[in-house]
Amino acid sequence: MAQRLTYRTRNSYNTRSNKVKVVKTPGGKLVYQHAKKLASRPKCGGCEKFLPGIPNLRPRQYASISKPQKTVQRAYGGVYCGNCVRDRIVRAFLIEEQKIVKKVVKSTAAAAPKEKSKKSKK
Repeated sequence: MAQRLTYRTRNSYNTRSNKVKVVKTPGGKLVYQHAKKLASRPKCGGCEKFLPGIPNLRPRQYASISKPQKTVQRAYGGVYCGNCVRDRIVRAFLIEEQKIVKKVVKSTAAAAPKEKSKKSKK
């Protein structure tokens, strides 16, 4: 008959945070060994792709590693992937260009009636 096993910590239910595996000790007994939760890979905030260059750790473990290991050397490094950063930069540039074009069109439209009035007087 198999040996009965009991949980070694206070939580006595089979929950996501209380996963165990059976291990045989050097004394020949079977005991439960608690397994930690697996870490998910960090994802881009824009496109949900995995971020290269950043280790997969549990959230609390990021506090114990240095800043260069948590990011990449780029604007929004560790938050957005390179493609999303490029898209954001291009979008911001195009919006600014659009504002300038609107201003130029508005000024030329305001100047056009003045030129017509000058021509009609002559």
